[in-house]
Amino acid sequence: MPHDKLSDAVASLPPLVSVIIDTYNYGHFIEEAIDSVLSQEFPVECVEILVVDDGSTDDTAERVKKYGEQVHYFYKPNAGQASAFNFGFQHAKGEIIALLDADDYFLPSKLRRVTDEFKKHKDVGMIYHELLEIDQKSNKINRSKIVPISGFLPDDKSRLFAFRTYPTSSMIFARQALALILPMPETITLQADGYIAVLVPLIAPVLALQEPLSVYRIHGDNLFYSQSNNPSVERRKRRAQMFAIIANELKTWGISHKEHLRRMESQLFLDQWTLWIQEDGFQLASPGRITYFWFLVNQNRAFASQQNWKFTVFNYVSAVFALIFGYERSKNMYKWRMRWVAAFQSMSRWFLGRRQ
Repeated sequence: MPHDKLSDAVASLPPLVSVIIDTYNYGHFIEEAIDSVLSQEFPVECVEILVVDDGSTDDTAERVKKYGEQVHYFYKPNAGQASAFNFGFQHAKGEIIALLDADDYFLPSKLRRVTDEFKKHKDVGMIYHELLEIDQKSNKINRSKIVPISGFLPDDKSRLFAFRTYPTSSMIFARQALALILPMPETITLQADGYIAVLVPLIAPVLALQEPLSVYRIHGDNLFYSQSNNPSVERRKRRAQMFAIIANELKTWGISHKEHLRRMESQLFLDQWTLWIQEDGFQLASPGRITYFWFLVNQNRAFASQQNWKFTVFNYVSAVFALIFGYERSKNMYKWRMRWVAAFQSMSRWFLGRRQ
């Protein structure tokens, strides 16, 4: 077949990879994100780029339009990150869906590496990888490492419970896996990637790559990243409110998708994530005694398989203590216990050293 006819034939095929770039007032970053996709070590005709502008009021539209037909640009009223992801997925045609925050960018080998792995592992629903973190002010670059856990995690509870979620730009998905989760609840206006990352390992195998394939930019205005060890009350409040919404939506998904939670470990994994999210909110607004009592009871039940019996008993005693004395004083009980354990271990080492 002549080269020009072959090119026309390739162009008529659905794209292999759809890159969804969600953006809101990130016009000063958007071009670098787009350029990082166009400069991939991967056939550009096999990639479609969708920029979903969630109601920006800056110059994002003007910056994107200069790319012409290389980029599909969609403007929609501001409704949050889940809404943007849903919209992008609805319009994407690729069998592989890559998410990219507009303030991040891909390294040149990303699409080649992940598509190679998807071809080798056809049942994988999600690939995640390490990132390079670049500080916008200092230009300092750090490698953000991952805990590499691969496979169908519900088959091995130790791997399932050790799994952690990672930022948007470090994850890429098989379309068929996302189709079981999306559209996601549009009440999730931030951290929508976390919702997806918690659920995909319950329905499909995942694969970890211990190499950085994207760059996460730290610029002080990241929606959840804070360069300060003491973030503002407003930032903490926003985070707690959103995490509470995500926890509720995860519970709702679990109730309506029991077929994916047949293994007890899967349900416990989902419970653990909702409990972690709930606990994060306690840092902003202390819970009442009854609320905290039931939280500790449910937490102990969810983590019982990962604890020895002594720790489980201690946690139930702590729950009763919380019901009587409240949140703040029961927190101190954990601190006292950890100090006592540390002191006991120190004394044991000294005693054994003397005996030897």
